[in-house]
Amino acid sequence: MNVTVLSTSSRKAGGLFYSVRWLSKALASPDCQLKLLSPIDEYSEEDLGVWEPLSVELYPTFGPINTSFKLRKRLAESGADLIHLHGIWMDNQWAALQHQKKNGTAVVVSPRGMLDPWALKNAAWKKNLAGKLFAREALEKASCIHSLCKSETESIRALGLKTPVAQIPNGVEVPELGERKKEDRAQKEILFLGRIHPKKGLKELLHAWSNVSGNWKLLIAGWDDGGHEDGLKTLAQELKISDSVEFIGSQYGEEKQQLLQRVDAFILPSFSEGLPMSVLEAWSYELPVVMTDFCNIPEGFEADAAVRVEPEAESIAKGLEQFTAMPYDELIAMGLRGRKLVEQKFTWSKIAEEMAQVYAWCLNGGTPPDCMEL
Repeated sequence: MNVTVLSTSSRKAGGLFYSVRWLSKALASPDCQLKLLSPIDEYSEEDLGVWEPLSVELYPTFGPINTSFKLRKRLAESGADLIHLHGIWMDNQWAALQHQKKNGTAVVVSPRGMLDPWALKNAAWKKNLAGKLFAREALEKASCIHSLCKSETESIRALGLKTPVAQIPNGVEVPELGERKKEDRAQKEILFLGRIHPKKGLKELLHAWSNVSGNWKLLIAGWDDGGHEDGLKTLAQELKISDSVEFIGSQYGEEKQQLLQRVDAFILPSFSEGLPMSVLEAWSYELPVVMTDFCNIPEGFEADAAVRVEPEAESIAKGLEQFTAMPYDELIAMGLRGRKLVEQKFTWSKIAEEMAQVYAWCLNGGTPPDCMEL
């Protein structure tokens, strides 16, 4: 089968930069030939190498929704049996809909958290307009919508969409760590790694951090989405916590791997997620995690691999006080439980097998795979 993947291929895509890439690498085979198309942005050329051995065809765009006539031409020439669209609200969704209506091509849509209630309220007028122009129809006409978790499936159904839904989580590449034990240092480090954006709960985290005792340092790593970082730095100064909070910028490749191996814990106090790659990655590096229910990985709480907080300052502070007071051996054990959870449920080989079954069902019908809800 010939599958065309529409996404964003650079680091600017945040978690999709990892999830779509590793899913595509795990799927690619003689039976599943992938053609990857991506809009050009300021990082596209620089980041193409990480997709190897896959190749990505870049196309130019213009305007607020990345409109592209070149994309429509490339879709027409692709010979695709199926289009898999990652993310919504942009012109690539419109182009896929137009191609589907003209050619009857099967389409799988992965909203990746973009239909969750918090996400829908953010820039709601733009999404309402896109919905009326193309996004709603594209979701209704899709062969299948791919959800990452039960919460996302519920959000899809709450919108009245009756399209079949396949619930398949994100995964992670599990690193080889060998036998090791982190050092119980005098000052420990807890890491946030992700987009610096209001939905991540960072303002609330800083307010909480001003009320947390103990000899810990908070590291905030990630790329600044919309100029949010400067306000957070100012807030840290106003709260007089600059000595224990460090903004360390974007982290990629080996630099990120070394960071994850060095720190002692991970935190994601988010208001809205699909299924965050950053948490799975933290667990794969044997890190204990502090996160909200909106991270949509309840298995982490069930496995005692994470401490639960709400995305508001008082709850985060209470959770961090509990977390930082734990004996270091307990933190190590929590991280090991997270690693085991990832190895059992969130590896790309298992996820790719389920996605390939979804593709086959969209193209050929028959008995739906176990992950499918009709």
